[in-house]
Amino acid sequence: MITGGEGDFAKEISAQLKSSGYIVHAPGRRELDVRSAAAVEAWFSELERVDLLVNNAGITGDALLARQNPEIWGDVIDTNLKGTHLCMQKAAITMMRQHDGHIINIGSYSAFHPPVGQTAYAASKAGLIGLTKSYARELGKRNIRCNCVLPGFLETKMTAKVCEEARVTALKRHALGRFNTVNDAADFVAFLAKSENISGQVFQLDSRA
Repeated sequence: MITGGEGDFAKEISAQLKSSGYIVHAPGRRELDVRSAAAVEAWFSELERVDLLVNNAGITGDALLARQNPEIWGDVIDTNLKGTHLCMQKAAITMMRQHDGHIINIGSYSAFHPPVGQTAYAASKAGLIGLTKSYARELGKRNIRCNCVLPGFLETKMTAKVCEEARVTALKRHALGRFNTVNDAADFVAFLAKSENISGQVFQLDSRA
């Protein structure tokens, strides 16, 4: 199960998981609005088994503090943090019955070093790390793994609107002088999905020190 299934990263993760033998459900926001507890409940009630949940649904809502719209702030938090929790909660119930499962949350480097104007996004992604570690501790005894992946700056539809100046500034922070790729980040998620002994970890996939 991959949320935010219409995104470029989600599509690549889906393709790699399918090639590994997974049956993949990857609903976009129109099919599954993760902000809605009722929608999440209805979606997961249709799944008899959940071996892997990848929480990829996420939005930005960048604005300087003085111009931050409360509704946009709330939408970012509800999508990126609340929505992830709702999906984790429902998936975990199924996984506990199976006594097996893996939840991978897609985080962001902004949780640690946000650029100016990303208070809502950074706060949501920082919360995601705490959520991951909390779930990992609580569900470990049920053989359920929870991890968080920070894929780095990826060339996707979401980042296409980033101005060239911000892109160049971000690139300068990378020791290797290049961004990660959608393919490589998805390959890591597919690798992590198969792991049996890794939980409660945060993986940064680029070369920012």
